[in-house]
Amino acid sequence: MKAIQVLVGWLLDVWLGDPSWLPHPVVGFGKMIAGGEHALNKGTHRKMKGAILAITLVLLVFFATWGLLKLCTILSPWLNTAVQIILIFCCLAGTTLIREVREVFYALDRSLEEGRQQVARIVGRDTTQLTAQEVRKAALETLAENLSDGVIAPLFWYILLGVPGMMAYKMVNTLDSMIGYHSERYLQFGCFAARMDDVANYLPARLTALLMVLAAGKPRLLGFVRRFGKCHASPNSGYPESALAGILDCRFGGPHIYFGEVFDKPYIGTNDRELTTDDMKKAVVINRLSEIIMVLITLVLSCCTL
Repeated sequence: MKAIQVLVGWLLDVWLGDPSWLPHPVVGFGKMIAGGEHALNKGTHRKMKGAILAITLVLLVFFATWGLLKLCTILSPWLNTAVQIILIFCCLAGTTLIREVREVFYALDRSLEEGRQQVARIVGRDTTQLTAQEVRKAALETLAENLSDGVIAPLFWYILLGVPGMMAYKMVNTLDSMIGYHSERYLQFGCFAARMDDVANYLPARLTALLMVLAAGKPRLLGFVRRFGKCHASPNSGYPESALAGILDCRFGGPHIYFGEVFDKPYIGTNDRELTTDDMKKAVVINRLSEIIMVLITLVLSCCTL
Protein backbone atom coordinates (compact mmCIF):
# COMPACT_ATOMS: atom_id res chain seq x y z
CA MET A 1 0.00 0.00 0.00
CA LYS A 2 2.86 2.42 0.78
CA ALA A 3 4.29 1.92 -2.69
CA ILE A 4 0.90 2.69 -4.27
CA GLN A 5 0.56 5.85 -2.19
CA VAL A 6 3.97 7.14 -3.32
CA LEU A 7 3.36 6.25 -6.96
CA VAL A 8 -0.08 7.89 -7.09
CA GLY A 9 1.14 10.98 -5.21
CA TRP A 10 4.05 11.40 -7.62
CA LEU A 11 1.88 10.82 -10.70
CA LEU A 12 -0.52 13.50 -9.44
CA ASP A 13 2.40 15.92 -9.26
CA VAL A 14 3.51 14.99 -12.78
CA TRP A 15 -0.04 15.50 -14.03
CA LEU A 16 -1.21 18.54 -12.05
CA GLY A 17 1.85 20.28 -10.67
CA ASP A 18 0.73 22.82 -8.08
CA PRO A 19 -2.82 23.79 -9.10
CA SER A 20 -3.89 27.21 -7.86
CA TRP A 21 -7.35 25.95 -6.87
CA LEU A 22 -5.95 23.45 -4.35
CA PRO A 23 -5.14 24.75 -0.82
CA HIS A 24 -1.47 24.00 -0.16
CA PRO A 25 0.04 23.20 3.26
CA VAL A 26 3.13 25.28 2.48
CA VAL A 27 0.94 28.39 2.27
CA GLY A 28 -0.21 27.66 5.81
CA PHE A 29 3.39 27.04 6.86
CA GLY A 30 4.34 30.42 5.45
CA LYS A 31 1.64 32.19 7.42
CA MET A 32 2.74 30.46 10.63
CA ILE A 33 6.36 31.44 10.04
CA ALA A 34 5.48 35.02 9.12
CA GLY A 35 3.35 35.38 12.25
CA GLY A 36 6.09 33.97 14.46
CA GLU A 37 8.76 36.12 12.85
CA HIS A 38 6.67 39.27 13.24
CA ALA A 39 6.09 38.55 16.92
CA LEU A 40 9.57 37.36 17.90
CA ASN A 41 12.16 38.92 15.57
CA LYS A 42 12.77 42.02 17.68
CA GLY A 43 14.55 43.04 20.85
CA THR A 44 17.20 40.82 22.38
CA HIS A 45 17.91 37.06 22.19
CA ARG A 46 16.80 36.88 18.56
CA LYS A 47 18.94 33.84 17.83
CA MET A 48 17.34 31.87 20.67
CA LYS A 49 13.83 33.01 19.75
CA GLY A 50 14.39 32.02 16.13
CA ALA A 51 15.59 28.57 17.20
CA ILE A 52 12.59 28.05 19.48
CA LEU A 53 10.21 29.07 16.69
CA ALA A 54 11.85 26.75 14.16
CA ILE A 55 11.94 23.71 16.47
CA THR A 56 8.38 24.30 17.63
CA LEU A 57 6.95 24.57 14.13
CA VAL A 58 8.78 21.49 12.81
CA LEU A 59 7.68 19.34 15.77
CA LEU A 60 4.16 20.72 15.51
CA VAL A 61 3.89 19.73 11.85
CA PHE A 62 5.37 16.27 12.45
CA PHE A 63 3.07 15.36 15.34
CA ALA A 64 -0.01 17.05 13.84
CA THR A 65 0.46 14.98 10.67
CA TRP A 66 1.07 11.83 12.71
CA GLY A 67 -2.08 12.49 14.74
CA LEU A 68 -4.16 13.22 11.65
CA LEU A 69 -3.13 9.94 10.04
CA LYS A 70 -3.86 8.00 13.22
CA LEU A 71 -7.33 9.54 13.35
CA CYS A 72 -7.91 8.71 9.68
CA THR A 73 -6.88 5.11 10.32
CA ILE A 74 -9.46 4.84 13.11
CA LEU A 75 -12.17 6.31 10.89
CA SER A 76 -11.27 4.35 7.75
CA PRO A 77 -8.10 2.77 6.33
CA TRP A 78 -9.18 4.08 2.92
CA LEU A 79 -9.39 7.62 4.30
CA ASN A 80 -5.89 7.22 5.69
CA THR A 81 -4.63 6.12 2.27
CA ALA A 82 -6.35 9.03 0.51
CA VAL A 83 -4.96 11.60 2.96
CA GLN A 84 -1.44 10.19 2.64
CA ILE A 85 -1.64 10.36 -1.16
CA ILE A 86 -2.79 13.99 -1.00
CA LEU A 87 -0.01 14.95 1.43
CA ILE A 88 2.65 13.18 -0.65
CA PHE A 89 1.35 15.01 -3.71
CA CYS A 90 1.52 18.35 -1.85
CA CYS A 91 5.10 17.70 -0.73
CA LEU A 92 6.40 17.14 -4.27
CA ALA A 93 7.15 20.12 -6.49
CA GLY A 94 8.94 18.79 -9.55
CA THR A 95 6.40 19.64 -12.25
CA THR A 96 5.65 23.19 -11.13
CA LEU A 97 9.32 24.14 -11.14
CA ILE A 98 9.89 22.59 -14.56
CA ARG A 99 6.96 24.60 -15.93
CA GLU A 100 8.32 27.80 -14.39
CA VAL A 101 11.82 27.26 -15.80
CA ARG A 102 10.42 26.56 -19.25
CA GLU A 103 8.45 29.79 -19.07
CA VAL A 104 11.62 31.72 -18.17
CA PHE A 105 13.32 30.60 -21.36
CA TYR A 106 10.24 31.15 -23.51
CA ALA A 107 9.72 34.62 -21.99
CA LEU A 108 13.37 35.44 -22.63
CA ASP A 109 12.90 34.51 -26.28
CA ARG A 110 10.28 37.29 -26.41
CA SER A 111 12.23 39.96 -24.51
CA LEU A 112 14.85 40.39 -21.81
CA GLU A 113 12.42 42.25 -19.56
CA GLU A 114 9.87 39.43 -19.74
CA GLY A 115 12.62 36.95 -18.91
CA ARG A 116 13.66 38.99 -15.88
CA GLN A 117 10.08 39.20 -14.64
CA GLN A 118 9.51 35.48 -15.12
CA VAL A 119 12.70 34.36 -13.38
CA ALA A 120 11.85 36.63 -10.43
CA ARG A 121 9.02 34.19 -9.67
CA ILE A 122 11.46 31.40 -8.77
CA VAL A 123 14.61 33.09 -7.40
CA GLY A 124 15.27 35.31 -4.41
CA ARG A 125 17.92 37.50 -6.03
CA ASP A 126 17.36 40.92 -7.61
CA THR A 127 16.59 40.24 -11.28
CA THR A 128 16.12 43.78 -12.57
CA GLN A 129 19.68 44.14 -13.88
CA LEU A 130 20.34 40.57 -15.03
CA THR A 131 21.63 39.93 -18.53
CA ALA A 132 19.97 37.27 -20.71
CA GLN A 133 22.77 34.84 -19.85
CA GLU A 134 22.35 35.53 -16.14
CA VAL A 135 18.60 34.94 -16.39
CA ARG A 136 19.22 31.54 -17.98
CA LYS A 137 21.83 30.68 -15.36
CA ALA A 138 19.50 31.66 -12.52
CA ALA A 139 16.72 29.49 -13.90
CA LEU A 140 18.92 26.42 -14.39
CA GLU A 141 20.63 26.81 -11.01
CA THR A 142 17.20 26.91 -9.39
CA LEU A 143 16.05 23.89 -11.40
CA ALA A 144 18.99 21.84 -10.13
CA GLU A 145 18.78 23.02 -6.52
CA ASN A 146 15.05 22.49 -6.30
CA LEU A 147 15.21 19.00 -7.75
CA SER A 148 16.74 18.23 -4.37
CA ASP A 149 14.44 20.44 -2.27
CA GLY A 150 11.27 19.71 -4.22
CA VAL A 151 11.50 15.98 -4.99
CA ILE A 152 14.54 14.02 -3.82
CA ALA A 153 14.68 15.34 -0.23
CA PRO A 154 10.93 14.91 0.46
CA LEU A 155 11.11 11.30 -0.78
CA PHE A 156 14.29 10.73 1.23
CA TRP A 157 12.53 11.83 4.41
CA TYR A 158 9.47 9.80 3.46
CA ILE A 159 11.69 6.71 3.34
CA LEU A 160 13.05 7.49 6.82
CA LEU A 161 10.00 8.88 8.66
CA GLY A 162 6.95 8.42 6.45
CA VAL A 163 4.51 11.18 5.57
CA PRO A 164 4.99 13.01 8.93
CA GLY A 165 8.72 13.22 8.19
CA MET A 166 8.01 14.42 4.68
CA MET A 167 5.73 17.18 5.98
CA ALA A 168 8.21 18.17 8.69
CA TYR A 169 10.90 18.47 6.01
CA LYS A 170 8.67 20.84 4.04
CA MET A 171 8.37 23.04 7.13
CA VAL A 172 12.17 23.00 7.53
CA ASN A 173 12.57 23.99 3.90
CA THR A 174 9.93 26.72 4.13
CA LEU A 175 11.58 28.15 7.24
CA ASP A 176 14.89 28.38 5.41
CA SER A 177 13.32 29.98 2.33
CA MET A 178 11.62 32.65 4.44
CA ILE A 179 14.04 33.48 7.26
CA GLY A 180 17.28 31.66 6.43
CA TYR A 181 18.93 34.59 4.64
CA HIS A 182 22.26 36.20 5.61
CA SER A 183 20.69 39.65 5.61
CA GLU A 184 20.68 42.09 8.50
CA ARG A 185 17.06 41.30 9.35
CA TYR A 186 17.44 37.51 9.46
CA LEU A 187 21.11 36.98 10.31
CA GLN A 188 20.44 36.11 13.94
CA PHE A 189 16.77 35.13 13.94
CA GLY A 190 17.03 32.78 10.98
CA CYS A 191 20.45 31.24 11.54
CA PHE A 192 19.10 28.14 13.34
CA ALA A 193 16.51 27.57 10.60
CA ALA A 194 19.25 27.82 7.98
CA ARG A 195 21.48 25.32 9.82
CA MET A 196 18.53 22.97 10.31
CA ASP A 197 17.87 23.08 6.57
CA ASP A 198 21.57 22.38 5.91
CA VAL A 199 21.38 19.25 8.04
CA ALA A 200 18.08 18.08 6.54
CA ASN A 201 19.44 18.46 3.00
CA TYR A 202 23.00 17.21 3.53
CA LEU A 203 22.43 13.66 2.26
CA PRO A 204 19.57 14.44 -0.17
CA ALA A 205 21.64 17.08 -2.00
CA ARG A 206 24.50 14.66 -2.59
CA LEU A 207 22.06 11.91 -3.53
CA THR A 208 20.47 14.31 -6.04
CA ALA A 209 23.83 14.96 -7.69
CA LEU A 210 24.48 11.21 -7.91
CA LEU A 211 21.06 10.57 -9.47
CA MET A 212 21.59 13.37 -12.01
CA VAL A 213 24.94 11.96 -13.05
CA LEU A 214 23.42 8.48 -13.38
CA ALA A 215 20.46 9.88 -15.34
CA ALA A 216 22.91 11.53 -17.75
CA GLY A 217 24.90 8.30 -18.09
CA LYS A 218 28.09 10.15 -17.16
CA PRO A 219 29.55 8.60 -13.97
CA ARG A 220 32.90 10.23 -14.75
CA LEU A 221 31.31 13.54 -13.72
CA LEU A 222 31.38 12.44 -10.07
CA GLY A 223 34.92 13.83 -9.89
CA PHE A 224 33.64 17.15 -11.26
CA VAL A 225 30.88 17.16 -8.63
CA ARG A 226 33.36 16.46 -5.82
CA ARG A 227 35.56 19.31 -7.06
CA PHE A 228 32.89 21.98 -7.54
CA GLY A 229 30.15 20.80 -5.15
CA LYS A 230 31.77 22.66 -2.28
CA CYS A 231 32.09 25.86 -4.35
CA HIS A 232 28.90 27.40 -3.02
CA ALA A 233 27.83 29.48 -0.04
CA SER A 234 25.46 26.66 0.85
CA PRO A 235 27.00 23.35 1.97
CA ASN A 236 24.40 21.53 -0.15
CA SER A 237 23.17 23.53 -3.14
CA GLY A 238 26.51 23.28 -4.92
CA TYR A 239 26.20 19.53 -5.42
CA PRO A 240 23.12 19.38 -7.69
CA GLU A 241 24.22 22.61 -9.36
CA SER A 242 27.67 21.21 -10.09
CA ALA A 243 26.10 18.01 -11.44
CA LEU A 244 24.02 20.04 -13.91
CA ALA A 245 26.96 22.31 -14.78
CA GLY A 246 29.02 19.22 -15.58
CA ILE A 247 26.25 17.64 -17.64
CA LEU A 248 25.71 20.84 -19.64
CA ASP A 249 29.43 21.75 -19.71
CA CYS A 250 28.70 25.27 -18.51
CA ARG A 251 29.51 27.58 -15.59
CA PHE A 252 27.19 28.66 -12.78
CA GLY A 253 27.73 31.06 -9.87
CA GLY A 254 29.14 34.56 -9.73
CA PRO A 255 27.91 37.75 -7.99
CA HIS A 256 24.18 38.09 -7.20
CA ILE A 257 22.14 40.73 -5.37
CA TYR A 258 19.85 39.68 -2.51
CA PHE A 259 17.81 42.27 -0.60
CA GLY A 260 20.07 45.04 -1.87
CA GLU A 261 23.30 43.29 -0.81
CA VAL A 262 25.86 41.80 -3.21
CA PHE A 263 26.81 38.16 -2.58
CA ASP A 264 29.79 36.95 -4.59
CA LYS A 265 29.16 33.23 -5.11
CA PRO A 266 32.08 31.04 -6.24
CA TYR A 267 31.95 29.81 -9.81
CA ILE A 268 30.87 26.22 -10.48
CA GLY A 269 32.48 24.92 -13.65
CA THR A 270 34.88 26.61 -16.04
CA ASN A 271 33.18 26.82 -19.43
CA ASP A 272 31.37 30.18 -19.45
CA ARG A 273 29.54 29.49 -22.70
CA GLU A 274 26.21 30.95 -23.80
CA LEU A 275 23.27 28.90 -22.54
CA THR A 276 20.36 28.08 -24.86
CA THR A 277 16.81 26.75 -24.81
CA ASP A 278 18.21 23.35 -25.80
CA ASP A 279 20.19 23.35 -22.55
CA MET A 280 16.96 23.93 -20.65
CA LYS A 281 15.28 21.03 -22.46
CA LYS A 282 18.20 18.74 -21.64
CA ALA A 283 18.15 19.83 -17.99
CA VAL A 284 14.41 19.09 -17.78
CA VAL A 285 15.00 15.57 -19.12
CA ILE A 286 17.72 15.03 -16.51
CA ASN A 287 15.38 16.24 -13.77
CA ARG A 288 12.61 13.89 -14.86
CA LEU A 289 14.92 10.89 -15.15
CA SER A 290 16.38 11.62 -11.71
CA GLU A 291 12.87 11.81 -10.28
CA ILE A 292 11.96 8.47 -11.83
CA ILE A 293 15.04 6.78 -10.38
CA MET A 294 14.28 8.19 -6.92
CA VAL A 295 10.63 7.15 -7.11
CA LEU A 296 11.68 3.62 -8.09
CA ILE A 297 14.07 3.49 -5.13
CA THR A 298 11.29 4.68 -2.83
CA LEU A 299 8.87 2.09 -4.22
CA VAL A 300 11.33 -0.74 -3.71
CA LEU A 301 12.16 0.32 -0.16
CA SER A 302 8.46 0.82 0.63
CA CYS A 303 7.72 -2.74 -0.52
CA CYS A 304 10.59 -4.05 1.60
CA THR A 305 9.10 -2.48 4.76
CA LEU A 306 5.64 -3.97 4.31
